Amino acid sequence: MAKKPTCTMTCTFTTSGRTAGPNWTSPTRPRGVVLTRAPGGPSGRSGHRMVVCKRQLIIFGGFHESARDFIYYNDVYAFNLDSFTWSKLAPAGMGPAPRSGCQMTPTPEGNIIIYGGYSKQRIKKDVDKGTLHTDMFLLKAEGAGKEEDRWSWSRLSPSGVKPSPRSGFAVATAPNNRCLLFGGVHDEEEEESIEGDFFNDIYFYDIGKNRWFPAQLKGPKAERRKRRRGRQAEAEAAGGEELQLPPPQGPLEIVKEVVAEDGTVMTIKQLIPGAAEDKDRSGSEEEDEEEEGGALGQAVEPCPRSSAMVAVKHGVLYVYGGMFEVGDRQVTLSDLHSIDLHRMEQWKVLLEMDPKTQEWLEESESDEEEDDDVEGAEGGEEEEESSEEESEDEEGEQQHPAVQPGEAQPHYVARTEQYWLRLARGHMGPEAKDKKVLKVAHAMAKTFHEDAIQMS
Repeated sequence: MAKKPTCTMTCTFTTSGRTAGPNWTSPTRPRGVVLTRAPGGPSGRSGHRMVVCKRQLIIFGGFHESARDFIYYNDVYAFNLDSFTWSKLAPAGMGPAPRSGCQMTPTPEGNIIIYGGYSKQRIKKDVDKGTLHTDMFLLKAEGAGKEEDRWSWSRLSPSGVKPSPRSGFAVATAPNNRCLLFGGVHDEEEEESIEGDFFNDIYFYDIGKNRWFPAQLKGPKAERRKRRRGRQAEAEAAGGEELQLPPPQGPLEIVKEVVAEDGTVMTIKQLIPGAAEDKDRSGSEEEDEEEEGGALGQAVEPCPRSSAMVAVKHGVLYVYGGMFEVGDRQVTLSDLHSIDLHRMEQWKVLLEMDPKTQEWLEESESDEEEDDDVEGAEGGEEEEESSEEESEDEEGEQQHPAVQPGEAQPHYVARTEQYWLRLARGHMGPEAKDKKVLKVAHAMAKTFHEDAIQMS
């Protein structure tokens, strides 16, 4: 029995800056290109979302910003793929507030789910306030497949463990009637700066059960067997008494430090929900996920990021690129990871970042050479000092303390701490704070140790 076509998310939309409508390439005529300028379409915007539903493209939200003002949208437009015509939908009920960057997911029944997003309001002149939305809505088609479909909004109140507020997350359709959310960033706005907490977690939304839950890695089967044997051995050693498991733990916060080329250290917080938070999980499969997940450390995982691109093929999630911030700069990523969503055992690295692009010592050396070329005409003591630092850098790179066979990272860091402190101080200058120099030194030592282990 043939399966009924369902909604997909494999569409491309480009807006022409000169007309209200887009330029379309007809998907039904592969031998020729048909460009259409259809009136009645949405205004120019970015940050909107679009899905394919039946024979229509449904577009929601977005924003437009000029030099003087900005506007966010919550309108809904449909583009008919048969007649190539636009229509503005007027769903009944109370819909979402204007926003951009939300999650827009189609359901097998032909409905559409809207989650999250970002918007800002002008409080007073030159003062704007941003809002991270965490509400959820269902856009339901009530026309039973007719051309004159009627739509209606309804607010959803999902159960389970919901994602923490964030923007810049990526979404994809997952197996078992689910959609997923990956990564993102939560910006904490202060008076004169913005600090971002980046994420690399996965959340699933079960469409049928209207329920969120965080993904839990089970780890390789061999490690799970070792854990079971260890628990059995402890139970036997205790004289057959029932092994008392530790009390359920709350969320675990992991703090990571990323070092930029100039020695800037960025602290990234990652919040991992505890298994006890999702109390209403049902089914033997989900119980196994709770039992096995969370306790095993991840040997490999994508670093926290926002604005990554994700795709799911044959139950495998692929994550490529994205960005995170170091100080006032943005670092763009080019790595590729994958994970089997059915097994949820561990991440795999398909494409690593080029180590040379991450080695900030080499880059800072070239930066210093460029600075010397610019400032060379001035001469004086600064040129002599910078050239001395460059020679010290070259010597240091050739004489890094070697990693001994089987040496653990903490032992290596402690054994070579003074060397890396001197090297970090030489790069950061005498005015850098001791605490910051220590952080950079430890980060350099850990990076060198990891590279040495991978090369061995």
